[in-house]
Amino acid sequence: MFCVKGLSESGRLTSVPSKYFFEKDLNDDCINSEAETIPIIDFSMLTSGSPEQRYKTIQAIGNACLKWGFFEVINHGVPNTLRDEMIRASESFFDLSDEQKREYAGKKLFDPIRWGTSFNVNVDKTLFWRDYLKIHVHPQFNAPQNPLGFSKTIQEYCKRVRELANELLKGIMESLGLEESYIQKAMDLETDSHQLLVVNLYPPCPQPEVVMGLPPHSDHGLLTILMQNDHVGLHVRHDGKWIPVNPPPGSFVVNIGDHMEILSNGKYKSVLHRAVVNGKATRISVATAHGPPLDTVVGPAQDLLDNENRPPLYRGIKYREYLQLQQSNQLKGKSCLDHVKVNINDTCCK
Repeated sequence: MFCVKGLSESGRLTSVPSKYFFEKDLNDDCINSEAETIPIIDFSMLTSGSPEQRYKTIQAIGNACLKWGFFEVINHGVPNTLRDEMIRASESFFDLSDEQKREYAGKKLFDPIRWGTSFNVNVDKTLFWRDYLKIHVHPQFNAPQNPLGFSKTIQEYCKRVRELANELLKGIMESLGLEESYIQKAMDLETDSHQLLVVNLYPPCPQPEVVMGLPPHSDHGLLTILMQNDHVGLHVRHDGKWIPVNPPPGSFVVNIGDHMEILSNGKYKSVLHRAVVNGKATRISVATAHGPPLDTVVGPAQDLLDNENRPPLYRGIKYREYLQLQQSNQLKGKSCLDHVKVNINDTCCK
């Protein structure tokens, strides 16, 4: 299997092969370079602050989910040494020989470990300037054998981030007016939640303006928690413009996923975001997607509904089926979420 890293490092590349040319909508490429920034949440105030501080933090989380669908988390307790080691070990994996990485190439969606390029090369009309490593890390833990120590780093990192996600979900539930443990009880998140680790590698590109790392899309699941190396490349769609995300050092970027939009019956909406590349440096991002057990049917929370004033806007769907729908088709906006909206006539994800 070919990969973008090998192409970028070949030493012969002066222009981008035409199969990577991404046709951008000029009306959709307005970037807001002003000082508007994603909300920042102090996690320590959620877990160890006074009752008043916790209340204010929950309100801030709710406002961030409502207005942005994204927020940045500081004072989260995940050691910087562990974060740095996760980035270094991820880079070392991509530095392995193609023969070593090929052991994980061409796998099926729910196979434990997959290494690949673009999004889905079987259906992508345009290839994306991205290599990836995807690992199902919970409830069953998996990891590559190489490089040495990578498995241990992944296990500790994902455990700490999963704990962070669980606390954030409690705060989000309270912001919706539900019990803090609502989602844990309704979806059995304490023991069987599904956690997917996605490591993205975006090598330098000789023509970064004509390619895309990942196109505008929303994420599956309840929450995605992301960190990156020192090179920015994430853009978030807000008020009709793209906002470049440059998080504070040591922070995490958190965004709500399609299944949080479903559960909240549309109050908290997943938001389009994209990954752009540059011509000088390799960007690495490490994302963990947090969702319910794969066979859980996710629909709007009953406590947020009534038949007359707040009818369900989404139909229930198994998390596994939603993943299959999204991951087996082209990555295009929020088309898969449209598939489960009530009274939507469009047949999406074709």
